[in-house]
Amino acid sequence: MKRSELREIIFKLVYEDTVRDDGDELSLKLYRKTVEEEEMQEIETTYRGIIANKKELLATIEKYSPSFVIDRIYKIDVAILMLAIYEIKNCDNVPQRVSINEAIELAKKYSTDKSPYFINGVLASVIKEINDAC
Repeated sequence: MKRSELREIIFKLVYEDTVRDDGDELSLKLYRKTVEEEEMQEIETTYRGIIANKKELLATIEKYSPSFVIDRIYKIDVAILMLAIYEIKNCDNVPQRVSINEAIELAKKYSTDKSPYFINGVLASVIKEINDAC
């Protein structure tokens, strides 16, 4: 399975969490039946990492979208941003550009016409802060 397909599964799990406001083990169990074990480990590790860092990720989204309160941002966009920010901050094997491009592609597929621009702006600010800190 391609990395982008794994990312899409993780996005769906994170989106489900943002809608329900709790993790759902049932969804993970369903994916376990259709995904190779090694791929499932990557999905679970990333998903659980996002959920464990949820407050920090949401704070980062709020920081770089000052015109919007987190509750006013589309939940799809929040899930995409949480995944991308987590990857940017925690996955050294994923180039920052790839995280941004994949997030924009998810937004084009699942969200509004304006979402890719919003997501790109937030992620560009996150990367700028990280690069300035180095």
